[in-house]
Amino acid sequence: MLGKYTVERSVLYLVAGTTMSPWQFFSPVLAAREELVRGAPDWLPWAWFLWTLPFLWIAVTMTLRRAYSAGYSVWPGLLILIPAVNLVTMVVMALLPNRRSIPANAPSTPIRHTVLHYRAALAGLAVGLLLALGMLGISVYTFGTYGSSLFLGTPILMGAVASVITNTAAPTRLSTSVYLGMLSVILAGGALWVFALEGIICLAMAAPLALPLGALGGAIGKLLADTSRRPIRGTSAVLLLLPGLAGVEHLTRPEPEWVVETEIHVAADIDEVWNCVIHFPDLPPPQAWYYRWGIACPIRAEISGTGVGAVRRCIFTTGVFVEPITAWDAPYRLAFDVTQQPAPMFELSPYHDLHPPHLDGALRSTRGEFILHRAADGGTRLIGRTWYQLELLPHSYWTLWSDLLIHRIHHRVLQHVKQHAESSVGKDGFRSAAPSHF
Repeated sequence: MLGKYTVERSVLYLVAGTTMSPWQFFSPVLAAREELVRGAPDWLPWAWFLWTLPFLWIAVTMTLRRAYSAGYSVWPGLLILIPAVNLVTMVVMALLPNRRSIPANAPSTPIRHTVLHYRAALAGLAVGLLLALGMLGISVYTFGTYGSSLFLGTPILMGAVASVITNTAAPTRLSTSVYLGMLSVILAGGALWVFALEGIICLAMAAPLALPLGALGGAIGKLLADTSRRPIRGTSAVLLLLPGLAGVEHLTRPEPEWVVETEIHVAADIDEVWNCVIHFPDLPPPQAWYYRWGIACPIRAEISGTGVGAVRRCIFTTGVFVEPITAWDAPYRLAFDVTQQPAPMFELSPYHDLHPPHLDGALRSTRGEFILHRAADGGTRLIGRTWYQLELLPHSYWTLWSDLLIHRIHHRVLQHVKQHAESSVGKDGFRSAAPSHF
C-alpha cells in the first residue's frame, strides 16, 4: 500500500502538479480525488483507474481467502469493495484467528473437458444471462435506477453463478472459471444489444468495469465450489439480496454535482475573445469518431438579447440546450443555467428508434460559464466550466466517462473560439466587443 501511494503521489505531482495527502489516498470521498486531476491530461484519470485494477484484484482475493480461513463464508470478503467499509474490513480480517486451512491447489494436471463440463457451463451461462436481464428489469424498469447493484453486484454474481454451477457439476481450472465469468458478461451485453435494450456505445462504456467484475465473480465461484459443501445454495441466498439493494438505492439516491473545467490560451485580446464567445460562426462538421458514432456534438450557439435574462441556445446534433443567462460581465464572465437539454447521445444500433431510459436525465447539465482572464503576454486565458449531475453508479467510474466527454465538447467549442479570435486579430488587429444581437 505504501508503494502504491508513493507511485500515485509522484505521478500526480509530475503530471498534474498536485500533491496527494495520505487522507486523500484513503478518503472514500470522490471529490477529494477529483481535485487532484483537475486540469490534468484526459488520460490521467483512466491511467489511474487501470493502475488500480490489479491492486483491487489482489485485495479482494486475499480478503475472500482470509474470510474462509477465519471460518466464515467468502461473501463477507466483498465488503472490501465498499469505500470506507473496506478499511474496517481489512482490520477485522487481520485480527480474526485462523479456524481452518485453505485447501492446497491440486497439482497442475491436464483437465479433459467432457460433455458434462460443456453442459454445466451452458447452464451456468444461461442462469447468469437470466440474472442480468432480471436485474435490468428490476433496477431500471421497476425502480428507475442505474445503481451499484446493477453495475457492480450483478456482474460479480453473474460470474459467480456461472462458475459455481460449472465447478459443482464438473470441476475445472481457476483460469477457466475466470474466462467463464467474463463470457457471462459478454453474452449478457450481446443479449441487451440484440433485444434492443442497449446500444453499442453504452455497452462499450460499461465493459471496462463489468468485465473485470465478471472475472472476479468467476474466481469467487471457483473458490466457493472448492470450499463449500452447498455452494449453489449459498450463492442463491446472496442473489436474493440484489433486488433489495436496488430498492434501497432507489430510496437513497444521492444527487451530488460535478464540475468539469477546461482551459486554453488564446493569442488575442480579451475583448476580441469575448466577442467570439458571445457570437461565433457555425462549427465545422465533427471529425472525431466518437461524434460520428453518436455522442452529442455542438454545432452552433445563438443568444437572443443581451445581459442577464438573455437566452442562449446551444444546438447539438441531438437537440437544443436552452440556457438563460445569469451573469453577463463583459468581457470577463458569461454564466448561464440549463433549463432544457437533449439526450447526450444517439445509440449506435440497427434499431433506429432505440432510446433506453438512461438517455432521459441520467446525465443532466445544470449550469455553465465562460471565464476570461488577461494573460501577461497580451493574450487571453479562456476557461469553460460545466456543472452536471449523474445518476449512474458508481460515480467513481462513470464520472471518468462523463468528465472525458464533457472535456471533449469544451475543447471543440473553445478551440473554435480560439481559431476565430486569432484569425480576426490577424486580419483586423485588436478590436473591442460589439453588442450581441441575434
